[in-house]
Amino acid sequence: MEALWMWPATGFGLGLSPWASGTVGSLLALPLAWWLMGRSRRCRLGLAAALLVAAMPMCQLASDTLGGKDDGRIVLDEIVAFPVAMLGQAAPRHPLTLAGTFVAFRLFDATKPPPVSQVEAMPGGIGIVLDDLVAAFYAWALMGLVSPVAARWWRRGRGEAGR
Repeated sequence: MEALWMWPATGFGLGLSPWASGTVGSLLALPLAWWLMGRSRRCRLGLAAALLVAAMPMCQLASDTLGGKDDGRIVLDEIVAFPVAMLGQAAPRHPLTLAGTFVAFRLFDATKPPPVSQVEAMPGGIGIVLDDLVAAFYAWALMGLVSPVAARWWRRGRGEAGR
């Protein structure tokens, strides 16, 4: 890696994985989200916004170095966008919520349903980061619908329905 800023842009090398580089690189988002969810709401929002803004120029520089597109080796955008999907979850530090939100986020990021694909077409680091942010909003919304139903099902299966 010829530049120091390429390390965070590639998830400290995880984005260089020969298979599923976006998912492998996104694994760094899990401890980041876990840590952020332990902060106050104001702190979570501020840090999430700061990380997203800081990632844009780094992703742009990495994109310029790697061919001028949203190269699969660039995973900083996934790392900083995933915590946004966790912001509105009822039990954000529960391992099942974290895992389910991660899977939903990766699904929306990989399949790029509209408007994710349209946002990705925006130029430079803005498009690279914002498409993941939209995928995070989709995951947030899906998990907001699924989590309460799953929690009721889980409690009922464990005999805790009356609690």
